[in-house]
Amino acid sequence: MAWNQPGNDGQDRDPWGSGNKGGNSGGNKGGRKRGASDLDDLFRKLSSKLGGKKGGNGDGDNKQPSQISGRLGMLALAAVVVVWAGSGFYTIKESDRGVVLRFGEYSGIVGPGLNWKPTFIDRVIPVNVETVREQATNGMMLTSDENVIRVEMNVQYRVTDPAEYLFSVTNPDNSLRQALDSAVRGVIGQSAMEQVLTTNRAFIRDVTQKELEATIAPYKMGITLLDVNFQAARPPEDVKAAFDDVIAAREEEQKTIREAHAYRNEVLPMAKGNAQKLIEEAEAYKASVVFKAEGEVASFAKMLPEYRAAPEITRERLYIDTMERVLSNTRKIIANDKSNSMLVLPLDQLMRGSDNSAAPKSSLAPKVMNPNTNSSSSYGSVPAQPSSGVRGDAVRVGRQ
Repeated sequence: MAWNQPGNDGQDRDPWGSGNKGGNSGGNKGGRKRGASDLDDLFRKLSSKLGGKKGGNGDGDNKQPSQISGRLGMLALAAVVVVWAGSGFYTIKESDRGVVLRFGEYSGIVGPGLNWKPTFIDRVIPVNVETVREQATNGMMLTSDENVIRVEMNVQYRVTDPAEYLFSVTNPDNSLRQALDSAVRGVIGQSAMEQVLTTNRAFIRDVTQKELEATIAPYKMGITLLDVNFQAARPPEDVKAAFDDVIAAREEEQKTIREAHAYRNEVLPMAKGNAQKLIEEAEAYKASVVFKAEGEVASFAKMLPEYRAAPEITRERLYIDTMERVLSNTRKIIANDKSNSMLVLPLDQLMRGSDNSAAPKSSLAPKVMNPNTNSSSSYGSVPAQPSSGVRGDAVRVGRQ
């Protein structure tokens, strides 16, 4: 190389600035050893070349070192730009959103995926907007009837506005916990102890959620409440046994009420069905009686002309039909002939005679009695009865 030629001229053209002009080899060797420490001299020379300053013994000797120094500076600058640009790439998770700050001032929100920011200018803060977060409160609280109970309640929420979540309140999670504690104590303070422990738990939970939403709304915390859970409410240990008995009695009451409703649902439809059945049967009986009466009226209406034409014959016919209909349901028959003798037929014994073969035959024989002589034939004696009377379940047949 030109700057490595021996002689004073070679030393003067040394780009590493050995500066030792006392000898050829000694000066160059010392310059190489001090190459790392003379980096400042290199940058000063590079500055002077870029500024248009000329040095050395001639223009031809300084031309090549100036070009090399300019190239090195450009390479260094390009390397810095590449490193700066590469350091600006970053990734936002699927569940996060990135809040961009430009020189410390809010600039915007970026979504999940690969993004780029100018380093030293922008700053990105990731905020999780998918995870369901939780805050809880518990402690001894005073009720409206001046009793003390221990209440445990928690709230579930999610971040919906990352910018408000970061900058509206210093610590939104802690602020939410304090608001929850205040809302719970306010609602419990307006409720009786028995209501908190037994009947109004769902109502207290709903009212607490409304109170909490109204409390945090002016602060614009960037969060949305998902649910408020009433976990537990316990009385002090001194009275816990008594309240356990109250709760057990209330549960037994509800059980009895449910059983009564079940019994009512079982019996009431059956009773309604029976009542409807009786009504329908009464309506059917009414219709049958009316139709039967109308039929009899129609029958007598048709018979009336015949009766007017022959009253005696018609009466005899009606009498015979009536007696036939009545005597068809009896078991004993009393027959009266013209000699006023009555024949008693024990039809009930005759009907049972086939089943009882051991019965004496004399008991099955008919008995004839004369009401005038109070005596009977050889078949057996029967006390005389008036001609118009009936003995036992027998029926008198015949006309006097």
